[in-house]
Amino acid sequence: MNDQSALLNQLRIDRSAEPPPGQGGWIKWLVLGGVLLLLAALAGWWLSRPSGVPVKETTAQAIKTAGGSAGAAGGSLLDASGYVVARRQATVSAKITDKVVQVLIEEGQHVKAGQVVGLLDDTNIRAAFDQSQAQLRYARDAEAQVQVQFANAERNYKRVQGLVAQHFVSESDLDTARTNYENLKAQLVTSASNVKVAQQAVEVAQRNLDDTVVRAPFDGVVTTKDAQPGEIVSPISAGGGFTRTGMGTIVDMDSLEVEVDVNESFINRVHADQPATVRLNAYTDWEIPAYVIAVIPTADRSKATVKVRVGFKLKDPRILPEMGARVAFLSEAAPESAGAPPPRPGVLLPVEAVQVQGSNNSDAGIVYVIRGDATVERRAVKLGARGSDGQTVLSGLSSGERVAVGDFAKLKDGAKIKIEQ
Repeated sequence: MNDQSALLNQLRIDRSAEPPPGQGGWIKWLVLGGVLLLLAALAGWWLSRPSGVPVKETTAQAIKTAGGSAGAAGGSLLDASGYVVARRQATVSAKITDKVVQVLIEEGQHVKAGQVVGLLDDTNIRAAFDQSQAQLRYARDAEAQVQVQFANAERNYKRVQGLVAQHFVSESDLDTARTNYENLKAQLVTSASNVKVAQQAVEVAQRNLDDTVVRAPFDGVVTTKDAQPGEIVSPISAGGGFTRTGMGTIVDMDSLEVEVDVNESFINRVHADQPATVRLNAYTDWEIPAYVIAVIPTADRSKATVKVRVGFKLKDPRILPEMGARVAFLSEAAPESAGAPPPRPGVLLPVEAVQVQGSNNSDAGIVYVIRGDATVERRAVKLGARGSDGQTVLSGLSSGERVAVGDFAKLKDGAKIKIEQ
């Protein structure tokens, strides 16, 4: 009986550790309320967050007219891209085909006109030169021998003439003396001609010997070294195998200029001696004063462009051949007047705020004007010159209007935007 009571007591639930009635329900409602508040905050943030295409804002600025002295260049009329080229460069080669013995140049080396840049094998040519000199000495010795014989024949002829007058010798002896005299006189003329021929042969051999020494044709800088000792150089080679066409290439750095292709629709804005500025792709912050050398009088039908040569007013070692460059063709300066200069028409915008219609040289463009803070208006504008200070808008936009800068593929008339700082 006692054992059964003990077993029943073990099966009873002990409720002494349970919380008082009502306390557990209050904690559950507190947790539920916190979750609901968090969800409400997230929903409010989601509904109040800005929507639309992310853009940046810029303002159209009135173009300032810079004062200056008469003769100073005005604003940019046209921009064009091109490359720095050398008007004078040469691949230095020998006049003969021969083996290279020495190459005396390296890339980047400055050379003077007439400086030796390479030597060729002169073994055979020097032997021919020595032979021609020996032939010249032989011809001179033969001429001297004939001169002695001629002088003796001349004296004998005069003596026989005197003896014939005195009737000591016959007329036949006089004829023999005259014949010998005239024969040696002709031999003397032939010997003199042989000496001249030998002299010409020596000069030819000397020139061939000089051709084994390769010299720089003008002052410049070596840009490539093309040959090595042991190779064959030839001025008529196609450059295959071990045969080179030259020792290296020399560029006259004082002849550097820029060649640009200008769209033929805008070539009327460019003329000879027009002021310009050049910016190299390697030094975008460096504005180099320049001028138009010439407008090449022919067009490229495949590209519809005209080539223009632009010269540097400033020489600098940083300017190198084949560098990319951008040329701004400037307007001529207006003469000084007593009154203030008239303001330039249009407004100025950053280049990235304008969508150019057609080619880069087109004068039609699109901008997106900000309305309020939520939408944009698509507006067609007429473009002017593009320069280092930005894009000129001639009409369609007023000073002070706000313009969106962003992804043009996502912008359209009436599109919602989100302005970012």
